[in-house]
Amino acid sequence: MEEIWRRLEACHATVYFAPEARSVSAAAGLKGFWMGYFASRSAALGAVPADVVTAVFYNFAPARVARAIPDAWTYCPPEAALTARLKVVDQSLRHLLGDLVAAPSTAEAAALARRAVDACPRAGRPLFAAHAAQPVPAEPHLALWWAATALRELRGDGHIAALLNAGLDGCEANVVSVALGAAPQQQRDFRGWTEVEWAAATDRLRDRGWLAADATLTAEGRRGRQAVETATERLAEPALAILGPEGIHRLGEYLRPLVQRIIDADAIPFPNAMGLPRLRLNDSH
Repeated sequence: MEEIWRRLEACHATVYFAPEARSVSAAAGLKGFWMGYFASRSAALGAVPADVVTAVFYNFAPARVARAIPDAWTYCPPEAALTARLKVVDQSLRHLLGDLVAAPSTAEAAALARRAVDACPRAGRPLFAAHAAQPVPAEPHLALWWAATALRELRGDGHIAALLNAGLDGCEANVVSVALGAAPQQQRDFRGWTEVEWAAATDRLRDRGWLAADATLTAEGRRGRQAVETATERLAEPALAILGPEGIHRLGEYLRPLVQRIIDADAIPFPNAMGLPRLRLNDSH
């Protein structure tokens, strides 16, 4: 099941690394990468303030969010940001997928993923609900991206709930990911935390027994991190359960060639701030 989530994430994540993003965002009025990122990903919520974006994104430093939001809405209203985002995805996926853009298997993948989105409860899943409420594009590759986006945000909403339940704040969650090797050493810069904030989070985790003196994970820290991942997976299970084992298998197979082209084109860097590992596309899911 975890491999399915990784394939969906790979389909979605191309929007963050697409070379088309900078020019399209700039044309829409957004200034710089981070304003484009925060505006395009949160625009489904409407013209919300920085505190709301910080809450639903969770692991970004509030100061980084505040440098982009709410100023972004004065340059580019949410509707325009969503239009620009879809334009980036369309250009990027047409380039990356080639003939697979209109392949029957892509349409089948989109239909299965959309079925999963439609069946998911919205309660307690704010970012998922916002993206699931957006119009479904007609083209198969964009419909699949729409569904992959909604589903990855559903899993993300659940992950935040698991982090909260474990008593890990946004900065601490990043420190643990780096200590585990799931995120790169540059994660602090990627997420906008200061050295002081990072050091304080590290100290809190040491005091809690999760980190050793050298900032590596202790056995207790590994158990705690695994408990978060187990809870995240449990909270995400209803999203794909509606498809049944056969439907889940078919979705994985339809996604395989799409993700293979994305990986072969180096459209996603490894390692990356999302913690997405290099996919094992020859393995069963």
